[in-house]
Amino acid sequence: MVRMPADRPATLAAWLRTRSDAQLAELLGARPDVARPAPSDVVTLASRLAVPVSVDRALDELDAATLQVLDVVLLAPTDGVEAAEVAAALPGLPDDVVAAAVERLTTRALLWGEDVLHAPDQVRRAVRYPAGLGRRAAELRVALPADLPAAVGALDPAERQVLERLAGDRPVGHLPEAGGGAASPARRLLQAGLLARIDALNVELPREIGLLLRGPEPYGPPRPEPRPAVVEREPAVVDRQAAGAALESVGRVGELLAVLEEEPAGLLRSGGVAVRDRKRLAKALTVSEADAGWLLELAFAAGLLDVGGAHRDEWLPTRGYDVWREQPLADRWATLAAGWLESTRLPSLVGQRDVAGKGVNALSPDLVRHTAPAIRRSVLTALAASPPGSGLAPDDLVALLRWRTPRRADRLAPVPDMLAEAARIGVLVGGVLSSGGHGLLTGGEEGAAMRMQGLLPEPVDHVLAQPDLTLVAPGPLVAQLADTLSLVADVESSGGATVFRVTESSVRRALDAGWSATDLHDLFTRASRTPVPQALDYLVDDVARQHGRLRVGAIECYVRSDDHGLLSQVLSDRRTAGAELRRLAPGVLVSGLGADEVLGVLRAAGYAPAGESPGGAVLTRPPARPRAAGRRHGALPSPAARPVTAAEAEATVREIRAGDAALAARPAAPVRQIPGVTTAGTLEVLSRAIREGLPVWLGYVDAQGSGSQRVVQPVSLAGGFLQGWDERRQENRTFAVHRITSVALVDEEAPAAGNG
Repeated sequence: MVRMPADRPATLAAWLRTRSDAQLAELLGARPDVARPAPSDVVTLASRLAVPVSVDRALDELDAATLQVLDVVLLAPTDGVEAAEVAAALPGLPDDVVAAAVERLTTRALLWGEDVLHAPDQVRRAVRYPAGLGRRAAELRVALPADLPAAVGALDPAERQVLERLAGDRPVGHLPEAGGGAASPARRLLQAGLLARIDALNVELPREIGLLLRGPEPYGPPRPEPRPAVVEREPAVVDRQAAGAALESVGRVGELLAVLEEEPAGLLRSGGVAVRDRKRLAKALTVSEADAGWLLELAFAAGLLDVGGAHRDEWLPTRGYDVWREQPLADRWATLAAGWLESTRLPSLVGQRDVAGKGVNALSPDLVRHTAPAIRRSVLTALAASPPGSGLAPDDLVALLRWRTPRRADRLAPVPDMLAEAARIGVLVGGVLSSGGHGLLTGGEEGAAMRMQGLLPEPVDHVLAQPDLTLVAPGPLVAQLADTLSLVADVESSGGATVFRVTESSVRRALDAGWSATDLHDLFTRASRTPVPQALDYLVDDVARQHGRLRVGAIECYVRSDDHGLLSQVLSDRRTAGAELRRLAPGVLVSGLGADEVLGVLRAAGYAPAGESPGGAVLTRPPARPRAAGRRHGALPSPAARPVTAAEAEATVREIRAGDAALAARPAAPVRQIPGVTTAGTLEVLSRAIREGLPVWLGYVDAQGSGSQRVVQPVSLAGGFLQGWDERRQENRTFAVHRITSVALVDEEAPAAGNG
C-alpha cells in the first residue's frame, strides 16, 4: 500500500486547502452545481463534491480517454497510484493526452493528490464497472479455480466466446432459460465457478477472468480522440442558404399563428393537439402533417403558442406573439432558434408510436426529454470547433459525441433528427454551422440576432398588383401591411415572395370588418408599386354594391331591407330555413335566433348581409384576438447548472477562505448568549473590538433561523445594531445584536467567557 508522507494531505478536504485560489475557482467553474449557495468552508465544499448526483454529472461530461485514465486509478490494487505509473499503464495514449486527462480529473476533484492520485469513495461507487470489468471474485463470493489460465484454456469455443463477450465493455449478461437438453455454455460456466450469479436472470464475469482474457490491454484498447473527415462548404453560400431557411421558418410560424388566431386548436385531455386539428393546419398552410407538427412545436418552444388558460382549453397565440410579430426579422428568427436550442422536447417523436402503440401527438407531454438541451448544445459545440465553412457528416459527428461523452452515448439517438431540425431553421447547412448558429451558441438569442442582421432582407412596405387579381409581396412585409392584407386577401403561396389573391369572399370579409369600398381602393393604390388593375377596382365595387343591402339586428333578431323583393326571396329560400325567419313588416323579417347565427346562415346561403347597430348604422365586428398568457419554453430547466462566471467564482473562493479562517481562529470559549437576550459580555467584547480595531469571531442567527459563523471587523455599535465588514462575504453588513449567539476576539488566545 502507498504510504502517505507526513507533509502530504490525507483527505480530500485537506488537499483542497492546498489548492490556490485560481485552482479552486477553476473547480467551481467546472462543477457549478457545488458553487450555489456558496460553501461556508472547504469541508462543506468537499461534502458537496461527494454528493452522488454531482459526481454522476461530472463523470458524464468526461471523454473516453479521461475515463480510461480514471479507470487506471480505480482498478489499482492499492489506495493511491503514483502519477508516473498512470501513463505507463496506458502505452497506447500519448503522454500529453494522459497528462491533460489527469489535469481534467484533478480540476474537477474526481481525483485528488499531486504525486500520488486518489479517487474519492463516491467516485468509486459511481463507476460500478471501471474499464468495463466486473467486480473481484471475492466481492462476488466466487471461488475461482486454483489454476485459472489452465481452466480458461480448457474451455470449448462456445464457452470461451461467452467469456470474451463479457470481457468487453460490459461484464453483465443475461442467463438463458434452462432447456430440456444439455446445459447452455453460460450455465456450464456458472457451474464451473467462472461466472457469478447476481440475480435470478443475470450473471457477472469476475474481474480476474476479464483481465486474463484482455491480456496486454487490461484497460481495453486505447481511446484517442477520433479524427473525422471534415465537410467543406463556402461560408457565404452557407449563410445565404441559412438565411433562406430562417426566412421560411419565420414566415411559416407567423402563418401558423395567424390561423390559430382565427380558429384555435383544441387541447386534448391527455395534452397536445388532436390529429384533426393538425390536418386542418396542414391544409391551411399547404404543408404536410409532419411539417405542421414541427411548426407547432417550434412556436411552442419559442413561447409564442400556449394553452389559453384554466377556463379556455385550446391552443392560442401568446401575448409574446404580439411583440414578436413587430420585431425585426433577425430578432424573430433568434427567438425561434433560441427556443429550439433550450427546449426539453423532441419534435421528431410526433407521429411515432409509444409503448402502448398509440401515436404521439404534437405538443404532447410524451415529447419531453430533459437531456435534449444538453445534447443540442453538445452538437453545436462539436460543429463550432471546425474552421469557418467546415463541418462534419452526421455519422462522424455522432461518433465524436460518443467519444466525448461515452456515459451519455445511449442518449444520442435523436442527434440525426436534431441536425435536420437545425437545418430547417437555418442554424446549420449541410453539417456546417452558419453565422447565426455560431452567434446562437456563443451569445444566445442576442448573439444570434446580431449575426443574422445583415443576412436577412429588410421588411418591405409595398406589393405589386397584378392583372389576375393577385398581389405579390417581393419580400417579408412589415407587420401592419401583413395584417391588413391577411384581412382583404388570401395567401396563395408563400416563400421568398408571398402571393396574395383578392377574391369576392376576401373583399366581403373586409367589408364585414368595417372597411368601405373607398378604403379598399385607397389601400391598393397606396400599397401597390404597380398601377391597380381595373379588374380589381371592378371587383371591389361589385361586392360593395351588394354588401349591406340586407341589415341584421337584434330582436332576437331582425332582418330588414328597402328591397322588399329581396326579403321575399330570402324568406322563401330553402337555404335560409335554419335562420327561422318570419315577416314582421313589409321591409322587416325577425328571428328567434341571435344576430351572429342569422348572419352566418345568410352568408352561407350566398347573401351579403351586414350587421346593424341599434342606431341603424352598419355594425363592424373586428375579429377577436384571444391570447394565452404564455411563457418562454425551455419547458423545464436543463439538468446542467447555470455556468459560474469568473466574478462569482472569485467571490465564492473568498467566502470559502474566510470560512476556513473563521474556523481556524475560533476560540475555545467565546462569550455566548441566548438569541433575543443581549448580555453585558457581548456588548463589552464588541465595544473593545471597535475601540482597538480588532476583528471578532461572530455566531449569528438570521431572520430565517439559519445559524452561521463568520469573522467580522466591527465599525460601530448603536441602536441595537452592529455595523461591520464581513470577511466571508467581503461586504459591509448590519447585524442585529439580539441575534448574536456568540462572540470572541480573533486575536485573543484566552477570550473572556460567560453569560455576563
